[in-house]
Amino acid sequence: MYEIAAFLLLASMGLALLRALKGPTVFDRILAVNMFGTATVLMISVIGFMGTSRDLVDIALIYALVSFTGTIAVLRFVEYDVEQNSADDNVASTAGTPKAAPGQGGAAS
Repeated sequence: MYEIAAFLLLASMGLALLRALKGPTVFDRILAVNMFGTATVLMISVIGFMGTSRDLVDIALIYALVSFTGTIAVLRFVEYDVEQNSADDNVASTAGTPKAAPGQGGAAS
């Protein structure tokens, strides 16, 4: 029974790794890495239940906390980078447009 679960987890980890490598956006890649981390936690737990070492379940919980913290840190970095790029794009898009002088141009003049 545990062998089937381990095989299915390996398959899902492979698919998540493929998605992390080929994801069209950075958010797809982050989601795939997060899924890979969750599957790793489950795999460590299954291996712990297959053998006699129940301590692996504790290690899986610690890995889950580290994975969660890492995901939050990466998302904060990406959010900051996206905000910086959008601010730079706004400055660049308005830099080349001439401003109309007061009383100049427009239908009301």
